[in-house]
Amino acid sequence: MNSSTHTADPGGNPPPIPRDAPSVNALAAPLVAHLLADAARLRIAASRYPFGPTIVDAGVATPGCIEAGVTIARICMGGLGRIETRISAEHEPLWPAMIEVHTASPVLACLGSQYAGWSLSASKEQNNGKKFFSLGSGPARALAGKETLFDELGYRDTHDAGVLVMEVGQPPPQAVLEKIVGDCGLAPGKLTVIVTPTQSVAGTVQVVARVVEVALHKSHVLGVPLGDIVEASGTAPLPPPAPDGLAAMGRTNDAILYGGRVHLTVTRDAVARRLAAELPSSNSRDYGRPFAEIFASFNYDFYQIDPSLFAPAEVWVSSLESGTTYRGGRLDGALLHALWQGDAFVAGDDPAAEPGTPGITSPGAP
Repeated sequence: MNSSTHTADPGGNPPPIPRDAPSVNALAAPLVAHLLADAARLRIAASRYPFGPTIVDAGVATPGCIEAGVTIARICMGGLGRIETRISAEHEPLWPAMIEVHTASPVLACLGSQYAGWSLSASKEQNNGKKFFSLGSGPARALAGKETLFDELGYRDTHDAGVLVMEVGQPPPQAVLEKIVGDCGLAPGKLTVIVTPTQSVAGTVQVVARVVEVALHKSHVLGVPLGDIVEASGTAPLPPPAPDGLAAMGRTNDAILYGGRVHLTVTRDAVARRLAAELPSSNSRDYGRPFAEIFASFNYDFYQIDPSLFAPAEVWVSSLESGTTYRGGRLDGALLHALWQGDAFVAGDDPAAEPGTPGITSPGAP
């Protein structure tokens, strides 16, 4: 169950999450159990810290896989999202591998659970001589309620078990785990923390699966009443993991900024028109360059980047009031292909090549 504090916002709008909203931690629990039970097949590993919490390594010292990333993304959404991968059947696809996301509870799934908004850190003394920092995402955020966002949402979870996802390259130190347990009001043995480095397979998947969440966050930044957004779907290309964290951050951001397509259903026509016009990433002054290049140009200071950049490339918004669908933004497949794709080989390009020659695509190739 959740406990909600329902007061109108300064604009007179009621909180966007209903009083009878479910517990995101309870809904995520079966997914966590599946992840742990299938750890060997998913090429991840779970271990229990001496004082109780379970840590899932989904890419630090394990290879992981796409399916693990999909399950972790579903956990991040508090069990309120349908997430799948597919291979594009288009003749000239934006990218062959795609992530698809859908939720009928976009505000709770994306902002109440999936959003990476909980800052967690430890000093060098608490982490073997090296500072630790990570943003926590997933259902346990709603147990702790440390972000002012939860006051706006009018939502708090009170479940007796919690799960948090951390996009970081090492397991959290005990000091951080103790803080999470304390802030969430959990017995230590009831906490699960999933660690997914951005440059891992699972980490890449769960970040790209935030394509809808990015749209919800940008809508919030724009001041759109969140209660008007009643359903959301999105797709984004799934790049292969990059070999280092900075390059991986660039790829996962580019996938959404230049390849993300979102469809929102809203109650009012004015909201639909505004979101189609103002939501896409192309509204940003920084749009048009690879994210890694943009990041470097601001001396790797994330907070100096124009906030309006963090949005899907293309947005479609349907109004229940008028039945009209509005469209804004555009996909930039050329930029993504230039960044991610190596040489392309097609049968017939080299007359001397025999069918099945390595590096040559042909009907007879295995």
